[in-house]
Amino acid sequence: MTYLHNIGAYFLMIIEMFRKPTKWAVMKQLILKDIDDLIIGSLGIVAFISFFVGGVVTIQTALNIDNPLIPKYLVGFATRQSIILEFAPTFMSIIMAGKVGSFITSSIGTMRVTEQIDALEVMGINSLNYLVFPKFISMMLYPFVISIAMFLGILGGMAACVYGGFSTLEDYIVGIQNDFETFHVVYAFIKTFVFAFVLATIPSFHGFYMKGGALEVGKASTTSFVWTSVVIIILNYFLTQMLLS
Repeated sequence: MTYLHNIGAYFLMIIEMFRKPTKWAVMKQLILKDIDDLIIGSLGIVAFISFFVGGVVTIQTALNIDNPLIPKYLVGFATRQSIILEFAPTFMSIIMAGKVGSFITSSIGTMRVTEQIDALEVMGINSLNYLVFPKFISMMLYPFVISIAMFLGILGGMAACVYGGFSTLEDYIVGIQNDFETFHVVYAFIKTFVFAFVLATIPSFHGFYMKGGALEVGKASTTSFVWTSVVIIILNYFLTQMLLS
């Protein structure tokens, strides 16, 4: 029953988030601040992880297709498919659930503990619109982060492939271009938009409705990371089934 209650409260929170909007002059500043915190602040860790994971994917692929009958360009092909279809949109989102999700939960949870949310409601402000809606809008720029992850993942693979001596640059580029389907990129960005919504709302839910003190803020952050990751993995399965089948 607790799970059903939380699911119902989550969807009611989403509905309430769009009601009684905050004045645009205030909302604009909140959105810009959240873009800086959630999007710009995540570019460094995304770039670092993407580049080196792309290199690891390339090395493992090259080491597992060492048969001389298998063309070398398949290293670039396999790297491109792995990065675009799964690593960039899905696994990067799970990593972001730890960074962005924990930040959202802890920041809103701290406001709940210090009674700042109660003060907003006393002043007649829709606290859900004030706190959650800017994060939702900010995360609509999340595909920009994932596009950088795709580019740097393939670039890291290229560096590992060439400097590791697994294949030539020409073969790697041929593999990247070979049998390319534009819809795979569209599919990745559709998933990214859905995951962005999840990353903005589930951590906000756990932060907004938490009870207790400072210790419970940490527990809420952990819980939000777990549930955000679970929902992303489940949605990834269904979206893949619907879009690629």
